[in-house]
Amino acid sequence: MAGGSSRGRAGAFWARELPDMLRAVQASERGHTAEHAAQLLRENGPNRVDVGGRRGLRLLLAQFTSPIILILIAATALSMAVGDLTDGTIILAIIVASGGLGFWQEHAAGRAVDALQARVRVEAEVCRDGREVSIAAQDVVVGDLVVLRAGDMVPADCRLVEAQGLQVDQAALTGEAFPVEKTPGTVAVDADLAGRTNTLFMGTHVVSGVGRAVVVQTSRDTEFAAVAARLGGRPAATGFQRGLTRFGLLLVRVMVVLLAAIFAANLLLGRPVIESLLFSLALAVGLTPQMLPAIVAVSLSAGARAMAAHRVIVKRLEAIEDFGAMTVLLTDKTGTLTTGAIRLTATLGVDGRPDDEVARVARLNAGLQQGFHNPMDTAIMVGAPEPDPRARIAEVPYDFTRKRLSLLVDDGGIATLITKGALASVLDVCARARRSGTTVPLDEVREQVQRQFTELSAQGQRVLGLATRALPDAATAAPTDETQMTLVGLLAFQDPPKDDVAQAIHRLACLGISVRLITGDNRYAAAHVAAQVGLAGKPMLGGAIDTCSDADLARRVATTAVFAEVEPVQKERVVAALRAGGAVVGFIGDGINDAPALHAADVGVSVDTAVDVAKQAAAIVLLDKDLAVVADGVQLGRRTFTNTLKYIRVNTSASFGNVVSMSVATLFLPFLPLLPRQVLLLNFLSDIPYTTISTDHADPEQLQHPRTVNVRSIRGFMLVYGSISIAFDLVAFLALRWWLHTSAEVFRTAWFIQFTVTEIIVLMVLRTNRSFLRSRPSAILLGTGALLAAVTIALPYSPLARPLGLAPPPATVLATLAVLAIVYIIANEIAKRRFPPDHLTDAPASHDRDGARARRDRVVW
Repeated sequence: MAGGSSRGRAGAFWARELPDMLRAVQASERGHTAEHAAQLLRENGPNRVDVGGRRGLRLLLAQFTSPIILILIAATALSMAVGDLTDGTIILAIIVASGGLGFWQEHAAGRAVDALQARVRVEAEVCRDGREVSIAAQDVVVGDLVVLRAGDMVPADCRLVEAQGLQVDQAALTGEAFPVEKTPGTVAVDADLAGRTNTLFMGTHVVSGVGRAVVVQTSRDTEFAAVAARLGGRPAATGFQRGLTRFGLLLVRVMVVLLAAIFAANLLLGRPVIESLLFSLALAVGLTPQMLPAIVAVSLSAGARAMAAHRVIVKRLEAIEDFGAMTVLLTDKTGTLTTGAIRLTATLGVDGRPDDEVARVARLNAGLQQGFHNPMDTAIMVGAPEPDPRARIAEVPYDFTRKRLSLLVDDGGIATLITKGALASVLDVCARARRSGTTVPLDEVREQVQRQFTELSAQGQRVLGLATRALPDAATAAPTDETQMTLVGLLAFQDPPKDDVAQAIHRLACLGISVRLITGDNRYAAAHVAAQVGLAGKPMLGGAIDTCSDADLARRVATTAVFAEVEPVQKERVVAALRAGGAVVGFIGDGINDAPALHAADVGVSVDTAVDVAKQAAAIVLLDKDLAVVADGVQLGRRTFTNTLKYIRVNTSASFGNVVSMSVATLFLPFLPLLPRQVLLLNFLSDIPYTTISTDHADPEQLQHPRTVNVRSIRGFMLVYGSISIAFDLVAFLALRWWLHTSAEVFRTAWFIQFTVTEIIVLMVLRTNRSFLRSRPSAILLGTGALLAAVTIALPYSPLARPLGLAPPPATVLATLAVLAIVYIIANEIAKRRFPPDHLTDAPASHDRDGARARRDRVVW
C-alpha cells in the first residue's frame, strides 16, 4: 500500500459538523491550488491501495520459501557443519543463482505490466484553483473537492458536501444489494458503514445523480484498504490458475513416492545419510518446476506487451489465459457491433410527423442536464446552440429503475418539467398527449404511438419518449413529480452496424468463439441489428429470463444468440447460466449497469472510453471498441497459453525422466550417478532457455481453438515422452558403464552433459506437433538453447570443472552422446505421430456447437 494519512486529523469525520471537518482537512470551496496539491502528494504518496502481488524484497524472499528449497538449505548447512564446506558452498551458490534468475524475471515482468496498465487510468473530477479539472484517481489528496456523476468511481473516503439524487453502489464494501441514497448532514459517531449516509467510500461507484464531496482519507487509511487487508487481497482464481494447482498436486504425488524410494534405497545401500538426503532433495528440486512462477510471469507480461501493440490492455495478467480459453463472447451492440456514431434521425409528434417543437424541448432536456453525459444527448445537440444555462432550475437524474431523465427548466417564464427516457417508462407517467397543438387523453393515441415505435424499432432505430408537465413556481423537482405528464413526441436515433463486423464475428466463430448480443434495447431494434451482422434467432427477453429457473436458463441460453430488453441483474444471470453450462464467458461492457456482469464473467472486457466503474471492473480494456481487436487479443492470449504449456510439458517430462533414470542408476552403481551440486546445476542451466519461451512462435493450428490446462494430457505427455527419455538415459548408462568403462567422474560428466543437452533438444522438438524442421523456434529461443548447450559441453574443460566434480570426457564418450542424441530426436519425431505433444482439442467444455465438436474430437491419452 502507498499513500498518506488523515485519520488522525479527521477522526470520526462522518459525525463532525461539516465546517469543522472542512477546516480539519484544509478544504475550501475553490479546492486546493495545484502547488499545494502537488506538495501533499509528495508528502503522503499516491492515493493507491496495492492489493495482492509481490514486489521488491517480498518477491525476492518468495523465491526461497518453498518447503523443498528450505529443507535443502537446512540439509546443506548441516553438511557444511560436519565438514563438507566446498560442496555446501557450491549448492548454496546455485540455489541463490536460481532464485536470483526467478526474481529478475518476475520483477522485470511486473515493471513491464505496470507501464502498460498506466495507459488505462481511472480519473477523478476535482476542483483545483477554482475550476473543475480531471486528474488520475491516484493523484487525489486529502482536502480535494471531488465532483461526482453517474458512472464515476469514488476515488477516496469522502464527506458529502452537496448532492442531488445521489445514489451509490457500495456492495463491494458493505454487501448491500441495492444502491444507497447519500445526503449531506451528520450521523451518529457509532454508525456502521451502511449507516454513514453522508460518507462516500473508495471503491464504490455512483449509480445516479450528482454530488460534491471533500476527500478525508486516502490510500491505506480508507475503509477499502482495511477490507482488502483483512481479505488478503487475493482475487478469485482463474481457470488457468486452477489448472496449474491441479498440475502442482500431480507433481507432489509423484515426487513424494519417487524421492522416498530413492532415499530409502541409498540408505539400504549403506551410503552416508547426509549425502543421500542431499541427493534426494536435489532430485526433488529438479522435479519441481521452480521457475514456473517466473516463466508464467514472463510469458504473461510478454503476451500483455504484444496485446498492447494491438490496442488491448491487460489489467490482470492471469486473464490472458482465460481470454484465450473463451468460448462465448457477450457484447452490447452500441460501438461494438455498430459504429457508435449515434445520429438523431427524427423528432416526431405523436401523429408521426416531424415536429420542431419536439426538437426544441428535447434540446432543453439534453443541453441542461449535468448528471451523465451520453451519446444520445450529444446527438440531440448536434448543430444546435446550447440552451441558456440560467434556464436550468433542477434535475432528477437518470437511473436504471425509472429509465427516465427529467429537467425542471424555465421555459418562457413557466417552470416546466421535461422528461426523456425509454418510451414505455415515459408512457407510464403520462396521462395526456399533445396532438396537432391540442391536448388529448393518452389512450386516444396510445395505439398509434406504439405502432410508430414498432416500425421505427424494426428499422434498427432507438426510440425515446418525450413528455412535459408545467410546475408553476416550482424550485425543486423529484421523481414523484413525474406524473400526470403530457407526451409531446418521439425521438428516433440511428446507429448503423460497422461494415466489417460480420467478418469479425465470422473470424471469432472460426476461433471457436460464439458471439452473442445482449442489450437493454427493445426486441425489434435488437433483432434488426442482429440480422444485419449475422446473428440469427429470436431474441430472448429480460422478462423470460426472470421466469426461468437456473437449470432451465442454462439450457435456453446455450442456443440463444440474442438477448433484448435485459436489465443489469439479468445480464449477470445470463453470464452465470452460460458458465454453469461449461462455457468460458467473456463480456464486453462499458456502461454503469455492466459492472455486475463484468465481475461475473470469466473475462470482463471494457473499453478506454467506458465509465470508470466499467473500466475498474474489467480485466482487459480495449483501446478500440472493435471485435477485430478482440480476435487479435484472443490469438495472442492463446499464443501465450501455448508457450506456457510448452514449458510445463517439456520440463515436467524431462525432469521425470531424469529422476527415474537416476533412481534406477542408484541401484546399480557403487557411487551416486550425479552429485547434489551437479543435479542443482543441471536444473539451473536447463531452466535458462525456458526464460525465452515467451518469444517462441505458435503454429496456426495451436491458436485455432480455446484451450485450458488439461492435467490428464500433461500426465500422458510426461509418461510417454518421459519413458522415451528414460530409455535413452539407460542406454547411455549401459554404454558408459559396461562398454566404455568410464570412471565415476567421467560418468557423471557424461550424464550431466546428456541430461542438459537432450532437454534443450527435446524442447525444440516437442514444442510443436509438426516436424521440428517444419516449425522453427524463435531465433531467441534457438540461440539461447544453442548457447547453453555449448556452455554445458565446455564446462568440463573449464576451471570450474574440479569444484563441480566434472572431468573432461574422451572423444569416444562425446561421439557416443552425439549419436544417442540424433537417435533420440528421431525417436521423438516418430512418437509424435502417434502421441501428438500438444493436445489441440483440450478445449473448455461448452454447450455451443464448436464446444460440442471439440468434445467429440477429443483425443485421450
